Amino acid sequence: MRIAIIGAGHMGSWLARELSKGHDVAVYDLDLAKAQRAAAACKAAASPLARLEQLADFKPDILINAVSLQKTVNAFEAAAPHLPSGCILADVASVKGGISGYYGKCGFDFVSTHPMFGPTFANVEALGNENAVIIKESCKDGAEFFRAFFGKLGLHIFEYTFEEHDRVMAYSLTTPFASSMVFAACMDSQAVPGTTFRKHREIARGLLSEDDWLLAEILFNPNSLSQLENITARLEFLKHVIKGRDYDEAKGFFEKLRKNLR
Repeated sequence: MRIAIIGAGHMGSWLARELSKGHDVAVYDLDLAKAQRAAAACKAAASPLARLEQLADFKPDILINAVSLQKTVNAFEAAAPHLPSGCILADVASVKGGISGYYGKCGFDFVSTHPMFGPTFANVEALGNENAVIIKESCKDGAEFFRAFFGKLGLHIFEYTFEEHDRVMAYSLTTPFASSMVFAACMDSQAVPGTTFRKHREIARGLLSEDDWLLAEILFNPNSLSQLENITARLEFLKHVIKGRDYDEAKGFFEKLRKNLR
């Protein structure tokens, strides 16, 4: 299969490396040097594209859009005139929002996915504990392609509609992201870290090693505010427990937390 990838950031470069093992891959980025590095890092041959117009010669079966969320639709619109009519459009965006609207009017079949890990944070050589999402509205051929690709990597695959995806991501990503950011904001360089503190610090460092656009995309999910309000409400209750120094109330709170973690 012939696969073109737009965007040679962390995710785009990782996809190029993995997909080049069994497919013809071409990589485009506004920064040609990044596209060249991504292509050179592939274990099998891959071609850097200097101009989007070269997609017409490459004739991809699938175009994977791996640019940042705010540029995704613009990138599709710029590439579309150079694609064969049977090309399947694909995205790996962490928030689906306006992308679904573009798919509805673009005239191409599409597949929308979300690898639930960052290549800079996860162990990409062992992804057996990681997850990926395939959007239910995706075309059959595109969904089957990514189901086989993710399955070969050992990823656990979940399927959601566009609407379900963004709602679930607000819970599964915004909540830990916000918690880690608040932890990092409260760090004191003079503190002597215990074991739990060190573990939290490593999680926060790993999170903040991700691309700024990715972090912002997660937080700007329209469903994020309700999750943040849930967090602040729980913090207010914890403050209430601490101020009251009521051990029975504290014990009940701890038991509820343990039950939530089962």
